[in-house]
Amino acid sequence: MDMFSALAEPRRRSIIELLAANGQLSATAIARNFRISMPAISQHLKVLREAKLVHVEKKAQQRMYQLNPTALHEIELWAKQTSHLWNERFDTLATVLAAEQIKNKGVIYERKK
Repeated sequence: MDMFSALAEPRRRSIIELLAANGQLSATAIARNFRISMPAISQHLKVLREAKLVHVEKKAQQRMYQLNPTALHEIELWAKQTSHLWNERFDTLATVLAAEQIKNKGVIYERKK
């Protein structure tokens, strides 16, 4: 599963936000923040792991999860590129609309004569 598909599910986004706010957490600590079963949390964590959004480290009987900064950086770059493209399109639209507005003012002025 790719990163964006993994993040499409609200609980997985909440897990990412939880890890961002708290750093490394065990699966049990993550589960305490949700009203769903531990197997459901484990499945969400598996999806996040497979999408490379989180790293897992086994410490004794616990699995400790933390964010993968490389994956988050990729998402940030994508968002910036997409934002830049949209801003270019809006700038072009603003130029076209300004030209149309000037053109239409001339038409309105000619009609008033």
